Amino acid sequence: MKVIDHIHRAHSNSLNSLNPQFSYEIVPPPRGSSAKEIVDVVEQLARLNPPWIDVTSHSSTTYYQEKNDGTILRRTLRKRPGMLGICGIIQNRFKIDTVAHMLCLGFTKEETEDALIELNFLGIENVLALRGDAPNFNKPVRPDRSINEQASDLVFQINDLKKGQFLDDLDKSSSMDFCVGVAGYPEKHFEAPNLKLDIQHLKNKVAAGADYIVTQMFFDNQKYFDFVKHCRDEGITVPIIPGLKMLKTVGQLRSLPKNFYIDLPDTLVDEVTKNPKHVAEIGYQWTKKQVEGLLSAGEKNVHFYVLNNVEAVTKLVRSF
Repeated sequence: MKVIDHIHRAHSNSLNSLNPQFSYEIVPPPRGSSAKEIVDVVEQLARLNPPWIDVTSHSSTTYYQEKNDGTILRRTLRKRPGMLGICGIIQNRFKIDTVAHMLCLGFTKEETEDALIELNFLGIENVLALRGDAPNFNKPVRPDRSINEQASDLVFQINDLKKGQFLDDLDKSSSMDFCVGVAGYPEKHFEAPNLKLDIQHLKNKVAAGADYIVTQMFFDNQKYFDFVKHCRDEGITVPIIPGLKMLKTVGQLRSLPKNFYIDLPDTLVDEVTKNPKHVAEIGYQWTKKQVEGLLSAGEKNVHFYVLNNVEAVTKLVRSF
């Protein structure tokens, strides 16, 4: 089932306010880890009957290691491989619809097409189109190959498959009709000069064929409500799903703003600073109030960035 169908089902269910839909995002385990690690996470999430689960993708990264003889070894590898395999496990073993993250940066169009063909073979119908973070090295691209510069370009490529337009001369008898999601930023993307222009870029992604939007994490519901209003005022009509992250450690007061370019509310920061030993409970209660506020405002779906630590989110979801 496609994500857009899950969303429409939620909105058509008059009892949904009593039974909201919660979806989740997980990350592949580090290189060299066992698949059992991620299977254990999915088994916990499966008990919550999620409509879908997102699986992140990661481009290659270059590492430098000094050897005993003083020489420097340069290695380029993917720190978290296995996105395709994990998607296949979730979709076919657990029978949970899976959203595979597809990146522009770090991958050629040909590599993207190969991945989409594999996803189609696995029965996966949903993808999230992202530009992604720039790799810390310049990946050489052959003259006969190309890359998607922006997420809107990637959406165009994915939707070209619906028309049977492949990059290579392939058998086009198989359906490649993916549901495509894109990312939205209530506090704007960090590279955008202002929110207005960022929403225009988002509108371009929707015009390219995106079916829905899922937001970057936020800790202030009002920023989300304002973002949705700005989107609607600009003529963006596709569903917008709020994305939440539960604060769990004091260190996240620094790491979340640094890595995701978001603001944390003064009230939350002050509370954690005064009671650092109780940060997990503070984070739990804060997220619970966010969910309550979103559902009270009429939201039918909430997306959780759980990474691979699901205990607290499981407790929260079961309270609704």
